[in-house]
Amino acid sequence: MNVLLADDDPTMRLLLSRMLEQGGHTVTTAAANGAEAWESYVTAPAPLLILDWEMPKMDGLELCRRIRSSKRGDEAFILVITARDTTEDLTAVLDAGADDYMSKPVTPDSLMARLRIAERRIELHAARRNAEEKLRKAQYLAGIGETSLALQHEINNPLAALLSNTALIEAGMLDAEEKEEALVTIAQMARRIAEVVKRLRQLNNPTSVEYLGSARMLDIKPGGGPQAKE
Repeated sequence: MNVLLADDDPTMRLLLSRMLEQGGHTVTTAAANGAEAWESYVTAPAPLLILDWEMPKMDGLELCRRIRSSKRGDEAFILVITARDTTEDLTAVLDAGADDYMSKPVTPDSLMARLRIAERRIELHAARRNAEEKLRKAQYLAGIGETSLALQHEINNPLAALLSNTALIEAGMLDAEEKEEALVTIAQMARRIAEVVKRLRQLNNPTSVEYLGSARMLDIKPGGGPQAKE
């Protein structure tokens, strides 16, 4: 797993980097301060961040808050390491948006235990996002199908009448009186279709109704919407 590490102590950076690498992880950045770590995160977000609390230019908690407020910042797992260990300190770390907290000195065993927790959390979040994306796609495709059925249901009849009368006029098969009636019908059908399109454009809270048994379609009739059958 790629790891972004930030600590102003070069010895600590080296120690953590060695432990991470021995655990099979890749340290993509070993920043000496919070500002440097932030720039690195913006350029190449890492799934796991290990941050020292007290750093120059930007401390670990401010960096944590900034990451959480960024686009997709909720996807990162953030572990804060510090010499502080009071209940108030832990509360401050969690309030800043960190997922976990470690007190110094850091041992290889304690760090590996925390990393196993991070890996599981990251896997669970990835699975959840994948499921949510599949659900959004399914809902989108279902919406397209319901809209298509609604348009077919509402537009087919007036469109058929419009086209058939147009074809009769183009073929010269109508006398003057019949042609006049056909033109009136064409205008009426065009207005019906335009009204359907207008209702669709103004639909703020679309609902669906049963259509042909188990199939459903979007309710775009006048008065349709929230009060229609769910």
